[in-house]
Amino acid sequence: MNGASGVLVIAGPTASGKTELAIDLARTFGAEIVNADSRQIYRGMPIGTAAPAPDQLAAVPHHLFGFLDPAERYSAARYSADAVAAIAQIHARGKRAIVAGGTGFYVRALTGAVDLAPQYDEAVRERLLRETRLHDAEFLHTWLSVRDRARAAAIHPQDAYRVLRALEIVLAPYSGTRAGRITSLRSAGISFLKVFLTVDETALRERIARRTDAMLRSGFVEEAERIGEAAVAATAVGYPQALAYARGWSTLDELRELLIRATRRYAKRQMTWFRGEPETVQAEPVDVERLARESLQWVEA
Repeated sequence: MNGASGVLVIAGPTASGKTELAIDLARTFGAEIVNADSRQIYRGMPIGTAAPAPDQLAAVPHHLFGFLDPAERYSAARYSADAVAAIAQIHARGKRAIVAGGTGFYVRALTGAVDLAPQYDEAVRERLLRETRLHDAEFLHTWLSVRDRARAAAIHPQDAYRVLRALEIVLAPYSGTRAGRITSLRSAGISFLKVFLTVDETALRERIARRTDAMLRSGFVEEAERIGEAAVAATAVGYPQALAYARGWSTLDELRELLIRATRRYAKRQMTWFRGEPETVQAEPVDVERLARESLQWVEA
């Protein structure tokens, strides 16, 4: 088996069952799983990011999960290069690769559907740092929306770090002397099938509520306090609300409702993003195995 075996990319809204489906298909097809969630890359945040549980991680090999310190910055360009490298290693071992996650810009970068460059203009970076001292994150997000609506749609208005990174990309003047385009599946000559899971909205709301209750029982507030508000990863959905509760700014019932509401909004943004995502097949989870067989010619391992 080699790169011609292709890659199955499973995206979907949060709580749609991507993790379970990816593991089931990995067992069927002899595959390994590569993460495409921008918060599951961080260490010490398994509860709030709904990272795979230890038994799930042990079921099949997983890559790019929990390897980064929460204070460290990480870009879509770096993710794409890391993911392609992991996939190449998987194929070299004679295994198939399944990419699973709901971060739209990561998936777009990995599949080569967006033009990114690994280097940016220092003058632009300094200008943006000055802007952060004058304007809040929502103002900067509005600025990003004017310049690149698609990028802005994939980023929460309060995620100051990602908003700044996106502005840095769209404002930096293009230079033909840059180190070159980022690595992607397309540039590496690896075929792929990109699937976005469609889930009944009522069922999704129920799954989000159950997940929220499980997170709170498992110690999510304590996890958020341990990460702290200064960490880059602390902008992930739910962490600001948990830290506010820890400071006494809300009741537990209010926290639960805030978490559910924030997660639903995030799921809605994901669905909006992937409706316009190039080369994406919308499918119910039960149909993904058939699609992999038909489009990638995968057979049971």
